[in-house]
Amino acid sequence: MTDIFPQGDLFPLIVVPALIFCARIADVTFGTLRIIYVSRGMRYYAALVGFFEILIWLLAIGQVMQNLNSPATYIAYALGFSTGNFVGISLERKLAMGNLLVRVITRREADDLVGFLRNSGYGVTSVDARGEAGPVKLIFTVVKRKNLPEVVATIKRFNPRAFYTIEDVRFVQEAAEIPVTRRHLFSVFSTTKRK
Repeated sequence: MTDIFPQGDLFPLIVVPALIFCARIADVTFGTLRIIYVSRGMRYYAALVGFFEILIWLLAIGQVMQNLNSPATYIAYALGFSTGNFVGISLERKLAMGNLLVRVITRREADDLVGFLRNSGYGVTSVDARGEAGPVKLIFTVVKRKNLPEVVATIKRFNPRAFYTIEDVRFVQEAAEIPVTRRHLFSVFSTTKRK
């Protein structure tokens, strides 16, 4: 890399640290995306991004090793790492990839909330349940991450005191029908197939 630029006093003090800083931002951002792809089961994207992550890291660490006498390269390396984490997380929020499970528990009547979510195109399952203080309604819906702010605003509008949790969902079978089957208590021990 040093052959590309003319040598001078400013080169090891400014140019090399700036290149290391930029390279670390890029490779740590790629690393953050790779981890997200792995957690979502997107192995081909994870492998591709991982290739570029390590390639850039090798270039950056190579420059640090060639300039061990310059403390500016160490500082640039560390600053690039921390900035890359910030950029990677910010980018993940902007991309809003994946699906989330939203679970709502409310003591109030939830028919309006359930109806509004269904009319807005969300699949909703609601169940009557019993909480510590009495009857509650459990509401489940799987939403795209980018739609989460809209769903949370809807929950707060219809049931401002509702308790809700949000979880990452690794896989969703779109429009899946859940077969209803009745099983006998001891059917797990049966060796014959039922028709």
